[in-house]
Amino acid sequence: MPRPTARVLTLLELLQSGGTRTAAELADRLGVEERTVRRYVDRLIDLDVPVESVRGRYGGYRLAPGHRLPPLMLGDDEALAVLLGLAAGRRAGLTTAQRTASETASAKIRRVLPKHTARRLDALLEALAFTERPDEPDRPDAGVLLTVADAARHRRPLLVHYTDRDGRHSERTLHAYGIVSHSGRWYATGHDPRIGEDRTLRLDRITAARTLPGSFEAPADPDPAQRLLSGFATAEYRHEVTLRIHGTAEQIRAHLPAAVATLTDHEPATAQDPAAERWQRVDIRAQRLDWLPPTLASLDRPFVIERPDELRDLVIAFADRLASHARRT
Repeated sequence: MPRPTARVLTLLELLQSGGTRTAAELADRLGVEERTVRRYVDRLIDLDVPVESVRGRYGGYRLAPGHRLPPLMLGDDEALAVLLGLAAGRRAGLTTAQRTASETASAKIRRVLPKHTARRLDALLEALAFTERPDEPDRPDAGVLLTVADAARHRRPLLVHYTDRDGRHSERTLHAYGIVSHSGRWYATGHDPRIGEDRTLRLDRITAARTLPGSFEAPADPDPAQRLLSGFATAEYRHEVTLRIHGTAEQIRAHLPAAVATLTDHEPATAQDPAAERWQRVDIRAQRLDWLPPTLASLDRPFVIERPDELRDLVIAFADRLASHARRT
C-alpha cells in the first residue's frame, strides 16, 4: 500500500477512536506536518467520510454523524471481539428479525481478517461449547425495537399493534419503561394507561409501533428487569403454591429465582444476624407441579406445604420413589 494512502487510513482510524483531535496531535501520530494532515483530511472528505473542522482553542478534527457509515478500521483483537459478540448474540437470541444483518456483518469482517487470525477464530468457534441450547429465539422487528427503545428513553407514549398468545389482535397505548432480553426473548415493560396497570409485552408480537404526542412520568425506580421477573412470578397460572421454607434468601433463590417465586419473611430477621436462616414464605404460580418435588429435594431445607394438597401428595410419592431406589441392591 502506498505510504500516503496508509497514512490516510491511519488518520481515519485515529478519528474513529472518538473525540476531537488537534492538527498538531494528528501530525505527531502520523509523522507529518500539519499542512499534510489538512491535505489528508481533504482526501477523506472527497471519499464522503464526514470529517468536521472544529474551531477554537481546543479545535481540531472529528468525525460527524453521516448518512453513510465510514469504513471501520479494526485491529485483530477488536475484530475478534466483534465476531465473538455477534456469535454469542445470535446464540442468546440478541438479534432482531433482520437476522441476515448480523450474518452479513460477520461475513464482511471475516473477509478482511488476516489468514492467521481467521484460522484462530475458526479454531475458537469449533472448540466453543455452551452448557445450554435454548429453543429458536423469537426475534422482534428492528424498527419496532428501535421505536420502543427511543420512546422509553424520552418518556413518550406509544401506540402499538399487538397479537396475544391466543392470536387476538389489539391496539394499545404503552408507557414503556424499558426493554428486557430474557431467555431468548425480548420484552417491553411499562404502564397501560387505559387499564391503569403495568404490562409486559413480547416485542416479537408487536407488529407496529409509533410514538404519540406528549410525555409521561415514570416511577422513581422503574427497573424493567425486576418488573419483568415479578410479572412472571405473579402471573395467573393453573396452580397457586404456598410454602414455608427455613433458610436464607440466597439458599432459596438458588433454586427458586425471582422469575418463578415471590419471597417474603415469615418471621422477622434478628438484629444480631439479619442474614441468618429463618422461616420464609414462598409463593409460586405454576402450570404444572411435577417439577417442584425434585426442586424441593435439591434445596435440602426444611419446608412446609401450605397449599395445594396435590403438591403434598406428589412430594410424598417422590420421597417414596427415592427410598425405593436407595433400598435396591
